[in-house]
Parts: sequence; C-alpha cells; structure tokens
Amino acid sequence: MVPRLASILAMAALLACAAKLHAQDNYEIQVYSADTVEPRSTMVEFHTNFTVQGEKNVVDGVRPTNHAWHETIEITQGWTDWFETGFYIFTSARPGDGWDWVGDHIRPRFRIPEKWHWPVGLSLSNEIGYQRRVFSADTWTWEMRPIIDKKIGPWYLSFNPTIDKSLHGANVGQGFEFSPNAKVSYDFSKVISGGLEYYGALGPIGSFDPVAEQQQQFFPSIDLNVSPDWELNFGVGVGVTRSTDHLIVKAIIGRRFNWNWKKKSP
Repeated sequence: MVPRLASILAMAALLACAAKLHAQDNYEIQVYSADTVEPRSTMVEFHTNFTVQGEKNVVDGVRPTNHAWHETIEITQGWTDWFETGFYIFTSARPGDGWDWVGDHIRPRFRIPEKWHWPVGLSLSNEIGYQRRVFSADTWTWEMRPIIDKKIGPWYLSFNPTIDKSLHGANVGQGFEFSPNAKVSYDFSKVISGGLEYYGALGPIGSFDPVAEQQQQFFPSIDLNVSPDWELNFGVGVGVTRSTDHLIVKAIIGRRFNWNWKKKSP
C-alpha cells in the first residue's frame, strides 16, 4: 500500500511539474545586440541548432527535443536608423517525426540612434507569434526584450532582461515571466571573438520557479568577423538544471543585403 501511494504521489508531482514547464526555445539561441539593420538593408539569417542530449519523452503533449534539428529562417528589414522588423519561420526535424513547420513570429524593434551618443546601446524588441501545440505548451506568446550593450576596448557586454507572456496555452495564467540572457566576449583578433552566453527562464516575476525547474544554459561561443556583410556565430551549450536540455550545438549564419544602389555616372 505504501509503495503504491508513493508512486501515485510521485506521478502527481511529475505531472504538476510538467504543467509548469515551457517548451525550450531552442529555435533562435542568440543574445541580441542593441544595433538594428540599416535602412534599405535586409538581413537573412539561418539558425541551426542540434540537441545532442535533451528531453526524450513527450511532456505535456510536447514532442521530445532529444536529437532534434531546429532550423530557423530569420529575415530582418531595416526601415530607419531606429526601427527594424524581423520575421521568423521555425522548423524542426527529428528521427521518426520527419521535418515539420513549427510556427512563425514577427518582431518589430526600436533603438536609440547612434547619433544621440548615449553611453550604452539601447533598444527594445517585441516578438509575438504562433507555434504548434505539439512543439510548445503555449501556442501564442509575446516576448518583450530590452537590450543593453556596451563595447569597452576588446570587450563586449550585452544584457537582455527578457519578459515573456503566454497569450494562449498551458501557462497563460502564469502572468509575466523573466527570461534573462547575457553575453560577454573578447576580441582575440580583428576576425575572432570568443565569449560566454547565458540563457535563463526563471519563472513568473515575483514568484520564481524552484531552481531545479528553471531553465539555465551556458554557451561558450565564437564569433567570426569576416566581413560587415556576414554574421557567423557558433557555440556549444550546457544545461545545468534538470528542466533544461543538457547539450546543444548551435550555429548562426547571416548575410546582409544592401538595396541602396546608386546609379553609375555615364
């Protein structure tokens, strides 16, 4: 009787925990910089993330992440020196599941223009979108991401104190949740920068989840500054709590296109 009661209580605790967990946002793993895409320019980025060791079971109706490839296309258009709009297409491929469309997001972003000469870079991103229920417990979400960054000699610092809100789904009653991101990097040369990126999802503001139920990831990363037109970022991430995928490899490859063509003189 006692073992059976213990099993029932353990199962109840597991289900309660699962109901609070969010699907991990392993589609676009990036700490934002405060700058925006220049006017009349378009940035096209491919975010490729592979979960080497992740969730192996269906949790709250969400598919496992273990050995899943997440491929995201991000297209960002610059309109002014203080405003851009980004659009995302999320996809997922996993053995046995095939390659599926996950959802789409749109992201307008405003920034403080460089000509104002503020001591730090500052911008605000608002991202809203849909993701299919089999990939996320929340089908409609809203992300508000303030971005603060600073270049100090060879050092670069960025902090994204992100606030998330479920608009429809299992966590709609949780209110606003805190998901901070941060990055510290160092220029080893004009081409190579190395650093550490942090990604967290701590739970509802004012009532954080227990540490074991939070998502905490650290990514040693490298940036290759081969050209102003290219963005190249690679990293390997380690999850340090039981609610986080334990090992992820990520790559970002981006290309900037300038449409501000000038007519050649005759």
